[in-house]
Amino acid sequence: MPAFPKSYADFVARLRVPSGFVLVAAFTWFSHPTPSSLAFGIPVAVLGLALRAWAAGCLAKNRQLAVDGPYAYTRNPLYIGTLMVAAGLALASRSAGLAALFAATFLLVYLPVIQNEEQHLRKLFPEYAAYAAAVPALWPKFHGTRRANGFRWSLYVKNREYQAAAGFAAGLAVLVWKALR
Repeated sequence: MPAFPKSYADFVARLRVPSGFVLVAAFTWFSHPTPSSLAFGIPVAVLGLALRAWAAGCLAKNRQLAVDGPYAYTRNPLYIGTLMVAAGLALASRSAGLAALFAATFLLVYLPVIQNEEQHLRKLFPEYAAYAAAVPALWPKFHGTRRANGFRWSLYVKNREYQAAAGFAAGLAVLVWKALR
């Protein structure tokens, strides 16, 4: 993973939520879905949303290092889920420009945010160094030595992951409306 200057990573971390509104506007304007593009893209996005839900249900932010559930295979399952949702929506939208915009956002905004979060976790949890040495940052490594459970609905709700599901439902409604008109 590339290293970003701390000042840049801090700057884009503050822009992460506002940039989401720009992405939603671009998505709404530039998407040109068809029933077949929906059939290809929506399953990818739903898998990403499911991964995000699983990860959120295993994450006790700043209280305990998450090492179970999807965190047993990758250190950043929430971001992989986000990338999958974006990829699925880009497929469903039939817009190469949106795909490029989503990819650029991931590279220029989310990767620096991941870098900042990892620095924070290293300070907060001394055991993070060993965890990071054993579990890849992004590309999952599947093996049988870690527990793959640990999901709790209370964490899913506390982490407000239902907001991602609501946002996805709104995006899906826009796509279906545009495909059927």
